[in-house]
Amino acid sequence: MLDDPVVITCAISGVIANRSQCPAIPYTPQEYGEEARRAVEEGASMIHIHARKPDGTPSYEVEDFVAITQAIREQAGDVIINYSTGTVGVPVEKRIEYLKAGLPEVAALNMGSMNYAKYSKSRKDFVFKMVFSNPFDEIIQLLEAMNELGIRPEHECFDIGHVGSLPPLIDMGILKAPLHVDCVMGVVGGIPPSARNLAAMVENIPGVAHGVGGGERSHWAVIGISRDQWLLLAAALTLGGSIRAGLEDNLYLPSGEMAKSNGELIAKARQMAQDVGRRPASVEEARALLGVTRR
Repeated sequence: MLDDPVVITCAISGVIANRSQCPAIPYTPQEYGEEARRAVEEGASMIHIHARKPDGTPSYEVEDFVAITQAIREQAGDVIINYSTGTVGVPVEKRIEYLKAGLPEVAALNMGSMNYAKYSKSRKDFVFKMVFSNPFDEIIQLLEAMNELGIRPEHECFDIGHVGSLPPLIDMGILKAPLHVDCVMGVVGGIPPSARNLAAMVENIPGVAHGVGGGERSHWAVIGISRDQWLLLAAALTLGGSIRAGLEDNLYLPSGEMAKSNGELIAKARQMAQDVGRRPASVEEARALLGVTRR
């Protein structure tokens, strides 16, 4: 097996799907902790969190993020905690509040505005559609808060144009090496999900082909939405990137069977990494690749 570790992230729940669609989606802090433990046991080194209230509704409250984080640390042990900051209609100040309270090692940061939708061919209509607004002023405000708090930004890019938003921020001195960039594919309104499009996105990430400032290389991963996820994970593993799986992104195993837990999805992602000669990164290796230190 190659000495080429893969950071495997588990996105535990998201905010869109609910238990009527998948019974395994966690709602309570205890359930988040249990799902995180299953994911870590199968090879995940980072847990991505969208908070929910115990009744399953999305939450952006400090107490819910803190309770979920504590439950994950108690049950899953040493793992990198990653908070989402992506939302519609929630003020930046409120998002910064839960970053300050929970102090995750990593926080996801959406790098551009877009139409964000899901389309149904059978219905000949959109399942949902919205404008996902992420203006530069908000991006900069969140970045400055993350820098102050010692949180590594995870730049979620839904299109090549979002990748193109990174160099100006580097030039301004707000971003510093190494970058950690996620290529998000499979959302209608963003880049279509294909291996060729993934390669094009990666080529444009500052510091992938050449170091950014001091020669440090940027780290990148793919986030594949819905059933295209498995094709995209295979492409990322071949191209040398890291991967994310979990019930936020996709509810189904490659067989078409619905996953009974996040652990099942992470186990499949780990197997794919091993099948191409790579291996899951330990938590300490993941921290080194991402440029973060343990809290």
